[in-house]
Amino acid sequence: MDMTLSAADEEFRTTIREFLDDAMTDELRDAARKRTSLWQDIGSSMAWQRILHAKGWAAPDWPEEYGGTDWSLVQRYIFAQECVRAEAPSLIPMSLKMCGPMLIGYGTPEQKAHYLPRILSGEDIWCQGYSEPGSGSDLAALSMAAKSDGDDYIINGSKTWTSYAQYAHMMFALVRTSTAGKRQEGISFLLIDMTLPGITIKPIINIAGVHELNQVFFDDVRVPKVNRVGDENDGWSVAKYLLEFERFSMGSVELRRGLGRVQALAKLTRGDGLSLNDEPGFIQKLAALQVDAIALEVSEQRVLANLGAGKRPGAVSSVLKNRYAEVLQRADMLGVEAAAYYAYPFQPAALELGSNQAPVGPELALTLMPTYLSNRMKTIAGGSSEIQRNIVAKAILGL
Repeated sequence: MDMTLSAADEEFRTTIREFLDDAMTDELRDAARKRTSLWQDIGSSMAWQRILHAKGWAAPDWPEEYGGTDWSLVQRYIFAQECVRAEAPSLIPMSLKMCGPMLIGYGTPEQKAHYLPRILSGEDIWCQGYSEPGSGSDLAALSMAAKSDGDDYIINGSKTWTSYAQYAHMMFALVRTSTAGKRQEGISFLLIDMTLPGITIKPIINIAGVHELNQVFFDDVRVPKVNRVGDENDGWSVAKYLLEFERFSMGSVELRRGLGRVQALAKLTRGDGLSLNDEPGFIQKLAALQVDAIALEVSEQRVLANLGAGKRPGAVSSVLKNRYAEVLQRADMLGVEAAAYYAYPFQPAALELGSNQAPVGPELALTLMPTYLSNRMKTIAGGSSEIQRNIVAKAILGL
């Protein structure tokens, strides 16, 4: 993939930069700076999505016929880079990055016509119902039952680690419709209205003190069969397709955001007049991470080239997910090292949006420990690193 920027691409970058400089408010930038968990806070994320939707830029990766842009792969990459430069809030991916592409690939015409515009506008917020108390990385072990009853399924069971279920209007979920044959052959894919009777949401507070995760309970929840995506008992095919998009993300862009904070902190002088930039050991670790970020970026560009040729991400998504998660955790650890004792105070008041509570220590250090704690799950969520390596071994190495 040739990433050399043409004059037209440079002009495009200028257009994007001018839009972002004009559209970004101090409140949105503050929200982006204070994000410490996997997802952006819902208020600023949806506010930013509405701004992008009004411009027609909420889903650059979608086909133009469904509300996407006609941008080239290089232009999409430029847009992602410029959003980081402008300190724009991140968008909640379950709707735009996962459910949307899945519906484009597998949804019926009626499902596409109904749900895709609502995803773009933010009218529907989605959550993912995959993991259960007894099936996480071993997803095929799921047991939440969907019993056929006329034109409906009756759902009983629970889903866990469900990000932002407390805000979601809809859930895309895997359910057990048969116990015959291989475990994967008895799974169906359903779209579930989160306002249906019988659904209960209980919060799970993460190690950083953030309510991002939930357990969702289903007690005789009646879901219309027209909400099934794909054939009954063939939901595994839909799930695998969606997971390719979940596991492939522009991780290098997010990694550079984190490294930028570490670099800025390393420039601050201490009482002795020196900074971390004067310590060879620290600079060596930072340089190694920067090299890894560049290598990840090049690998992502290869996948983007395949997507541009109409190919799916495939098992290489697992390679990139693993690499991104592990390098990100190393970057988080270096950030905590850079913050030193300023990383230790628990400062939820200073992290609140619009708060005038002054942080203890440099403002740059405020988010480093909560981010480190939240991102420990990156090598587990979406399929653990061990599962990803098994996928790579089978699908790429043929072992």
